[in-house]
Amino acid sequence: MTYNFRVGLRPDWFLAQPEGDAVPLHAMLALLGAIDATGNIAGACRQCGVSYRHAWGLLRRFEAIFGTALLITRRRQGTQLSPFAERLLWANRRIAARLTPMLDSLASELQEELERLLPESEPHLRLHASHGFAVEALMARLSATTPPVELRYRTGQEALASLARGECDVAGFQVPVGEFAQPILQRYAPWLDPDDTLLVHLAVRRTGLFVMRDNPKAIQGVGDLAREDVRFVNRQPGSSTRLLVDLMLAESGIAPAQVSGYDISEFTHMAVAAHIASGMADTGVGVQTAAARFGLDFVPLVDERYVFAIRRNLLQAQRMQGLLATLRSDAFRADMQALAGYDATDVGRTMTVMEAFG
Repeated sequence: MTYNFRVGLRPDWFLAQPEGDAVPLHAMLALLGAIDATGNIAGACRQCGVSYRHAWGLLRRFEAIFGTALLITRRRQGTQLSPFAERLLWANRRIAARLTPMLDSLASELQEELERLLPESEPHLRLHASHGFAVEALMARLSATTPPVELRYRTGQEALASLARGECDVAGFQVPVGEFAQPILQRYAPWLDPDDTLLVHLAVRRTGLFVMRDNPKAIQGVGDLAREDVRFVNRQPGSSTRLLVDLMLAESGIAPAQVSGYDISEFTHMAVAAHIASGMADTGVGVQTAAARFGLDFVPLVDERYVFAIRRNLLQAQRMQGLLATLRSDAFRADMQALAGYDATDVGRTMTVMEAFG
């Protein structure tokens, strides 16, 4: 049965006031983002679908609340955001980058819980996976399928452990190509039973260092993370990217204590990119797509293979075949090729553990 609703959750800001109701910032932040993109208020009004008068009223209201200007207008130079408004906008982008994957996961969980209470509900395909842009693209393609796919974002180890416990049907994780593959695979080995597990190739993605546009600090590799003038932002403990960072630091003879910012962590590639783009750090490790979306330069370090682990006995199940059909479709391949740093050559290929990793 097809249901006509999809649960969605998105982050929002509110300003608490000593008296009266909390004031939402969503409309003001959307307007600031449009002004930043178009360079003038008239273009921002068209983009946001509001009148010129309404836009100025909104801006004046929040300037009064904050007690500072939000715009700087110069004759013949257009309109630009004030430093305060720029900081607001970047804070909003960091919040969205940090929370959106978590909220997507919660929305999928809530969708499943609600549908279970409805008549003629069908079992969902349960996907637990390390967050990635290819997974996001896949979920967008699968959003209209029946039954839909239930998504939980987990670290690679957590996803594989869930598969072993029967808590999911598909577990997504990544493994670097080359010298760092075996140390990472050893972490996954307890849950990769070659006799019981098949792997489905999703993509090869390029991972490296994010740096500000034009690379003002001339950061060229992992060795530069030990420099006193370089501020780093890490991924959270337990994530595959954090494990990769530790391996690369060890290979370069650098102790974590030598890296300024090693203990500062974000939970997604986009959050790392937003952290750097807002000027809070000079570099961090992530996939090229995130760097491109935040206008950062990228220093490649290693390619990673992203794969899905499934149980052999579920390969012929109808819901699993539906997933494979989507993966192998021309439409999804085009989605993947549009992602900076992603190679979709073997997407949907099914392999044994030995065929994949030896």
